[in-house]
Amino acid sequence: MLLVGVAGCGKSTFAARWFVETEVVSSDRCRALICDDPGDQSVTADAFSLLRTLIDRRLRHRRLTVVDATNVKRRDRRRVIGIAEAHGVPAVAVVLDLPLDVCRERDIARPHPVGPEVQDRQFRDLVRTRGQLDDEGYVRVHHITDPDELVTRPVVRVPVDGPAAEA
Repeated sequence: MLLVGVAGCGKSTFAARWFVETEVVSSDRCRALICDDPGDQSVTADAFSLLRTLIDRRLRHRRLTVVDATNVKRRDRRRVIGIAEAHGVPAVAVVLDLPLDVCRERDIARPHPVGPEVQDRQFRDLVRTRGQLDDEGYVRVHHITDPDELVTRPVVRVPVDGPAAEA
């Protein structure tokens, strides 16, 4: 399951609310594992290499895997979908498509804010590519546009051995 959205939109909050900690593979957590700082962008390449390795190993063992990263660029999503396809595992996208002003407010309150310039770029990438999601190979694409849905909307769990099933 790929979470897709601008920094500050609530991806990690959503993941923590609906999934077991071990099911979530987070780019911020991978940064922290490498350099003890989840906000250190200088280790991003290594963090994403680790993220893809963890996704690959979890899917090899047929474990539900939630990818907590911005995933706003098609090429980044494509790399993760390629791993799922290699293991014959269906993929779901959950797009947290919240208003940019909501994301900005949340980013300011974070321990490691990315700032409005980064959010603007991510938002442009998301707007440019969100219409392509239906053609990227997901069994389902869900759009969350209301911040309240992060804690109230039921989650769709996709068994790694079969079609999507409502949880």
